[in-house]
Amino acid sequence: MAMQQVNASTDEIDLVALFQALWRQKILILVITLACAAVAVGYAFLATPYYKTTTYLRPSDRSSLDQLNETGIYKLAPDEALGRVAASLSSYDLRREFFRQHPDLFEQIMRDGRPDQLSFSDFNEKAFEVLRPDPKRTDDRNAYVGLALTYPAQMDGVSVVNEFVDFVLDHEREAIGREVAHLAANRLVGLEGQIAAGRAAYESSKESEIAALLEKDAIKAAELQAERDALRIQLRTKRDNRIVQLEEAIGIAESLGIKKPSPLLALNTATIDRGTGQTPNTDGLETPLYFLGSEALSAEREALLARASDDFAEPRIAEIEKELALLERNPQVELMRQRDTDDLFLADLANWRKEAAHLKAIDLDVEALKLVRLDQPAMTPSGPLKPRRALVVALGLVLGSMLGIFVALVRALLMSNSRVQPI
Repeated sequence: MAMQQVNASTDEIDLVALFQALWRQKILILVITLACAAVAVGYAFLATPYYKTTTYLRPSDRSSLDQLNETGIYKLAPDEALGRVAASLSSYDLRREFFRQHPDLFEQIMRDGRPDQLSFSDFNEKAFEVLRPDPKRTDDRNAYVGLALTYPAQMDGVSVVNEFVDFVLDHEREAIGREVAHLAANRLVGLEGQIAAGRAAYESSKESEIAALLEKDAIKAAELQAERDALRIQLRTKRDNRIVQLEEAIGIAESLGIKKPSPLLALNTATIDRGTGQTPNTDGLETPLYFLGSEALSAEREALLARASDDFAEPRIAEIEKELALLERNPQVELMRQRDTDDLFLADLANWRKEAAHLKAIDLDVEALKLVRLDQPAMTPSGPLKPRRALVVALGLVLGSMLGIFVALVRALLMSNSRVQPI
């Protein structure tokens, strides 16, 4: 029973004995703590300090992009401009180009024996950071893009960030200028093609219209000629019929011995009907034609036989000839063929030329474009990002004291075990 009580008492931790053991080794603990603290102090003051600087860009006012948007061929909203700048800030190619153009700013990161390209690649991967707002909380009022740079003390990181931002903005402005010029040139080529196509289409339309007018005139002329020929046939038939009537009347007059007009003819107050060849009298009976006498009838027959044309007998033929003469020259066709240029008659030519003149007059001042608003330029930080000397020294003291206590405990445990004798 006494043996069990001794074992129970030895299993309990004697805090007083533990504290006494540590106190006896206080010099050891202090030496280890000071050693760790010295290492921490050495690291804090000998390690290369790194600093961090940041710049922030926000969307510009809409009025800042009016000159660009008023070109009519290029539209850019403030948030789109900010997105372009953010993409360029993230571009490795632009960072490398900036490195090539400003080697004096990166002399501190060059390592002996390593190509400049590899040194810059390592620095770019670790040093640059593009800052963006939380996509879930982004709106037009708090949209921004930031660029942070972590750099060693020997480097002018503030100049690197500010000059790189200026480099990116200049690059974007020049890119927009090239895009506007390219779009304007393409649109001008398109307008020239439209003008050429419009001219060709109008020329074809004009030729079709001329052909339609000439065809219409030809059809009208053919109808008039047909009408004229029909009237001439009709007149010739009437003349032939008259000649036959005269020959019959002449034969009768000669057989009756009537050479001169008969006195009976004077009793008729009516004129001779040229259509029937008869002379009606007052009682409705036709007066025989042979009463005129063979001499008069023969003279009329000879005159009819000698007639070269009967056109004078029909006024309509003269009208037809007049209309045919007018159809030989179509004033509208002649005027259309005599035009010096057809451009005045192209419906859309004025609009095309107006647009072309506007495109040629575009003189975009890319230097005046304010793509973004500089909310905060990069500034010299008040202290290094790392190492934080106070924190490093404090950690050195804490870890040193913990290590010293641990070593003291282990040493005390080993010493106590060496003094214990087996029962």
